[in-house]
Amino acid sequence: MSAVWRASRAAVKRRRLQTFVIGLVVLCSTTTVLLALGLLDVATGPFDKAYAAQRGPHTVAAFDTAKVTPEQLAQTARRPGVTAAAGPFGQSVVDVPEGWLWMPGGSLTVVGRADPGGPVDRVEVLEGRWATSPGEIVVGWTSDGSPGPQLLGTTLEVPGSAPLTVVGFAAGMSKSADAWVSPEQMTALRPATAQMLYRFTGSSTDAQLGSALARATSGLPEGSLTSAHTHLDLRKAFSSLADAYLPFMTLFGVLGLLVSALIVGNVVSGAVVSGYRHIGVLKALGFTPNQVVAVYLTMMAVPAVVGSAVGTLLGNVLAEPVLGVAFSGIETGRAAVDGVSSWVSVVCLLGMPALVLLTALVPALRAHRLPAARAISAGSAPLTGRGLRVQRVLGGSRLPRAVSMGLGQPFARPGRTLLTLAAIVLGVTTVTLATGLTSTMLAYSEAGRGGAGALVRVEAGGPINGRTPPLLDDARIEERLRSLPGATGVRARALAQVTLVGQSRPAFGDFYRGDGASYASQIAQGRMPRAAGEVAAGPAFLAQRGLRLGDRVTLALNGRQTTATVVGELIEGNARALEASWETLLPLAPDARAVEYEVRLSPGADARAYAEAAGAVDPGLRASVSDAGNTATTTVVTFSSVFTVLLSVVASLGVFNTVLLSTRERRRDLGMLKSIGMTPWQVVVMTVTSVAGVGAVGGLLGIPLGALAHRLVVDNVGIVAFPESMKNVWDAPQLAGLLLAGVAIAVLGAVVPARSAARTTIAAALHTE
Repeated sequence: MSAVWRASRAAVKRRRLQTFVIGLVVLCSTTTVLLALGLLDVATGPFDKAYAAQRGPHTVAAFDTAKVTPEQLAQTARRPGVTAAAGPFGQSVVDVPEGWLWMPGGSLTVVGRADPGGPVDRVEVLEGRWATSPGEIVVGWTSDGSPGPQLLGTTLEVPGSAPLTVVGFAAGMSKSADAWVSPEQMTALRPATAQMLYRFTGSSTDAQLGSALARATSGLPEGSLTSAHTHLDLRKAFSSLADAYLPFMTLFGVLGLLVSALIVGNVVSGAVVSGYRHIGVLKALGFTPNQVVAVYLTMMAVPAVVGSAVGTLLGNVLAEPVLGVAFSGIETGRAAVDGVSSWVSVVCLLGMPALVLLTALVPALRAHRLPAARAISAGSAPLTGRGLRVQRVLGGSRLPRAVSMGLGQPFARPGRTLLTLAAIVLGVTTVTLATGLTSTMLAYSEAGRGGAGALVRVEAGGPINGRTPPLLDDARIEERLRSLPGATGVRARALAQVTLVGQSRPAFGDFYRGDGASYASQIAQGRMPRAAGEVAAGPAFLAQRGLRLGDRVTLALNGRQTTATVVGELIEGNARALEASWETLLPLAPDARAVEYEVRLSPGADARAYAEAAGAVDPGLRASVSDAGNTATTTVVTFSSVFTVLLSVVASLGVFNTVLLSTRERRRDLGMLKSIGMTPWQVVVMTVTSVAGVGAVGGLLGIPLGALAHRLVVDNVGIVAFPESMKNVWDAPQLAGLLLAGVAIAVLGAVVPARSAARTTIAAALHTE
């Protein structure tokens, strides 16, 4: 074994450039794959871990107490398939005024529980204590950390009941309630709904959960089950933003893996072929065929192990900012978004060297079967066959001789050419995908701006943000803002937390009044709400609540109700929010005031000057220039650019290796060509042309693959519904540029070895003859 190691170590030292190429390819590929696997793991891991620790319910169900008794509900906990259950708990809806604690006003779902523990849904008390007596309430806290003790003691006036004093803040992953009171206090609230929390044996799909709930509630009076939501809905809400990045991250990871496999296979097989003479010498010295295979596998394993180790470290370093961007703005609750799991690093650390060894095994086995005499003579024998026949045909054309000879060289080694072509195709596919995603996201960003001019946001003070309310009423404020120089449109927004009748989770409603024509580009399907009883929402909100265009919903607020129709699907939107017309809000809150005004300025208007003038209109107003940037656009474009550079570099390294091996194998031919008058510039042209043609073919094949990949990605982003206008991003100049991308990748990899071959002297080229 020591002889094998010494021979392998000597080969690594002698082939430093080849060793460096293999290590760099493996490093870039490992980094790419680790980022894709890391995001996929983190997107679901924290939620599942935190949910299991709190024994979160698989299904939260609400029942009509007028149709079912507590005894009947208690019996459902003993039905087949139910592993644990809690309840029944009384459930009531309490209206809260605007500015109470941090809330925008609206409805609060309150549940009566004696303690925060139990077999299901263990609520974590963050501040204060649990409500144990009448007149006490514990309020749910959804953000990270805790609200602090300074808000304890806040009171809430409840019609028909004594005031409730906040004695604690708590958090739960299940979102089973917005607040909790003691069972005695719940009795005083006269609840019309009872809540049951279930854990089932099968809970991984919606179908399993639906069947389990149906079995548990079978035999109950018809219509007694009023609503239910599952932990799968909560998981979607938790990882919705990360899920938006997963399709293209995963696709880039797969592309990186394929490119790595192709390039590594090409590099390793070329190393074995170029080392035939070395193989023959080893066998002549007494190395057995198995030892020769071991020498070459060890020679490949050294740079592979180093490259995968450095790539794993680099991937873990890049993962922290990548995950920070992917999960920014997500309501994580009690789930902690940690770094990449150890299993991802282990897979990359062990998987990439294993891939290298597997791809090296096939050409190494060829060395196993090769006789020593044939191996020694293989390196100096002139090439014959189809390559020369193609060159003779091209030589009869009017092409310059250097170009015709270069175009014929790929046919001399078709296997190596196909591997190089495949790598270029994947490189062009990546560039095409990245270009398409960039164009789509830039169009999406422009749609989000709602117009050509700058946008100024004017916040109205009030109890919700702890500032002095405006002195002027809504109509006067809007009139003043319209009259300021530069304003072309004003849209007022009111915010309220409403309840969708039949669903347990409340929703934040944004109600708009004013100029909304410039925001029509934010609609993917349907139209913006314009009249009373019309709402629109993003794809995540509609999917999680089972709504589609044309469906009718009932909104409740402060004891009032109104019906509305879903008339539009937004390109994107908060999973907990909907948009509606101002007229839809009036039946629910006739005295509602705007909390914000969006002012669109004319192109070229001074936004900062307008913001200063708007702030002077009323002491209760605060104006700021809206940032034209878009986090999602920046993230996708950045990710696409990083992966495109990584994979393009890897593909170029594959071309570099192919040209390097070809020039070394053809040293004798190059020496003879130079001896009969070929200039160094002609050598460069011939060498670059030998892969430029392959690059052009790769461009033709990679463009449709990249366009298909782009369509698959944009059609499967869960929180964004791109309209067709944002998907059809290709035009003739772009396609022409993408066709040249394959040539650029090929030329980039061929330039350095081509110049090296051009500088080789005739004596050095024929030295071994």
